[in-house]
Amino acid sequence: MNNTVNLLLVGDIVGKSGRRAITRFLKQVCGEYEIDFVIANGENAAGGMGLTQDVACELFGRGVHVLTSGNHIWDKKDIYGLIDEEPRLLRPANYPPGVPGLGLGFYVLGDYHIGVINLLGRVFIHDLDCPFRCVDALLEEAKAKTNIIVVDFHGEATAEKCAMGWYLDGRVSAVFGTHTHVQTNDARILPGGTAYISDVGMCGARDGVLGFTVDPIIGKFKSGLPTRFEVAKGSLLFCALVVRINPETGLAESTTTISLTED
Repeated sequence: MNNTVNLLLVGDIVGKSGRRAITRFLKQVCGEYEIDFVIANGENAAGGMGLTQDVACELFGRGVHVLTSGNHIWDKKDIYGLIDEEPRLLRPANYPPGVPGLGLGFYVLGDYHIGVINLLGRVFIHDLDCPFRCVDALLEEAKAKTNIIVVDFHGEATAEKCAMGWYLDGRVSAVFGTHTHVQTNDARILPGGTAYISDVGMCGARDGVLGFTVDPIIGKFKSGLPTRFEVAKGSLLFCALVVRINPETGLAESTTTISLTED
């Protein structure tokens, strides 16, 4: 293993096109950047909304070590049969007690453990338990086991995600935002040593609207009526963030944004 633990944080996988982007680029990126561990948000991986057991297994088979999620995790009902039994699949931790699945997982990587926390923002999404208070409780458990801790904060509002980054600075290894599907230009290491990006982007069709076909979404904006979205096809986009972590301190040493297209 390297002197650093090299993580690849992959943006929202959108439908079949997103899965094709994983197949096309993941192995290449992992080799080029000597990646040790891959975390990807999979809540849109099945048909653009939700996740199924078959799709989750496909992504694990392609090299994803942990799948995080968000507000669409419950859209495909057969996920209920997997989420309580598959430790590599997380749902947001700030759902109320009794909801299936876990929001914190621990994974062995050589001599180290990696802790992954999944949170859901409240602004413009759902009125769930406070993610800030929730993560405080989880960190006590996580810190007892490892100092390599990564947080996927699935949220709509950049301000809420940015606030979480500062709130956790120096307390976790990385905070990466998901949900908005557009990679932001603010990847950095905060003063306390936590890697941060407001949104890591997506894996899916490049020439669409957030991975979906253009015309139905334009129609929805013009009419205001409910519209069925379809996953776009065509040239692929693969967005991710590489974070190199000092395994002794658990703090980030560098970040590299990745945005690859199939031309």
